[in-house]
Amino acid sequence: MKIITWNVNGVRARAEQVAELIQREQPDVLCLQEIKVAIDHLPKEIGEVPGYFAKWHGMKGYSGVALHVREAFTSGGPSVWHPEFDHEARIAVAEIKRVAAPPVLVASIYVPNGGKDFPAKIRFLHALTTWAAEIRASGRALVLCGDFNVARAEIDVHPRERNNRLMGQLPEERALFEGLLEAGGLRDVGRDLDPTNDAMYSWWAPWRNMRQRNVGWRLDYVLASAALAARAVSCPAVREFGTSDHGPVIATFAEEATS
Repeated sequence: MKIITWNVNGVRARAEQVAELIQREQPDVLCLQEIKVAIDHLPKEIGEVPGYFAKWHGMKGYSGVALHVREAFTSGGPSVWHPEFDHEARIAVAEIKRVAAPPVLVASIYVPNGGKDFPAKIRFLHALTTWAAEIRASGRALVLCGDFNVARAEIDVHPRERNNRLMGQLPEERALFEGLLEAGGLRDVGRDLDPTNDAMYSWWAPWRNMRQRNVGWRLDYVLASAALAARAVSCPAVREFGTSDHGPVIATFAEEATS
């Protein structure tokens, strides 16, 4: 199973790149964030991808998320919904009934950055934690993908950028991130697979060649239920692809054993 998450920072500007990513990687699930588009202005090449169910949840010029699910990966069209705490089109959840495997819930998430309304960010993270705990209690497998706008630990920020008084690095935010992992029984797939990598960033400020120099932050994650995360084989952030200020994160999981 391959799951990709990417904050495209405006899908209309990067429609060809999304199409290229799908063609190149053939993901089972693609989660997009910050699509910044109303559905009636969606570019055709990503709204109608052959072989994929496409579900869009957006608004004009701001926020928004989407999910592409490969038709051959599911035994029927995925049901998609938005939990009650959703606001500004920030979360879409797909229940995917996999072929010859247990179903899985995959959520595309764009956490508020907190710049204009920090309390809204904190409320969203609290609500997401409560919801993830409910999913865990139900026994369902869960994958949370997206831009969480929190650098989990110091290792997730370039040394020149480290400042625990900056939003995204605040101790309160990091504590909430850890609480989400604990309550949801989730693992940070990228960090579990590469625990000492201090250059595994997914966002770079768009100035001073920060991306080219890899002076960045890790803000984009694939968080998976423990049993699923145990089968993860790779989860890199791809700095070289696309013109968004974020790079795609590509998680690959080994197939489940069948009796």
